[in-house]
Amino acid sequence: MIETRNSIPRWVSLIYRYGQMYIGDHLRQFEIGRGQHIFLNALYKEDGLTQEELSDYLKIDKGTTAKALKKLEEQGYIMRIVSEKDKRCNEVFLTDKARGIKEDVRKVLTDWRERLTFGMSDEEKQMALTILEKMGHNAAHFAEEEVDL
Repeated sequence: MIETRNSIPRWVSLIYRYGQMYIGDHLRQFEIGRGQHIFLNALYKEDGLTQEELSDYLKIDKGTTAKALKKLEEQGYIMRIVSEKDKRCNEVFLTDKARGIKEDVRKVLTDWRERLTFGMSDEEKQMALTILEKMGHNAAHFAEEEVDL
């Protein structure tokens, strides 16, 4: 039997919390909170997503998304504009201020990934990624099953 203190969920949770602390500490100079960088990073990949698309993509509830985007908007990192296609939706766009720190944000995320995989061979990194992807797909599958009940 696996001990609770040495379980997969415990380690995943621990890595997540340490990552949030590391990223939050390193982005504090830009006044970006711990949960806000993921929205910027998603928009760096595809600017102009709707709030709903961001929520779906990041698997974050709509209320949390709205709150994080409001803070980013107040800080001048994003603009929310009513969609021309659907007046009920807001499209979210990066500002020049956000584009100006893109490399800084990406560097913090890259540095954290490098710290996590320090001392690992390329084969170990690939194996870890493969295992985590399988676990992520399992989590999504079973979460969707629960919704369908």
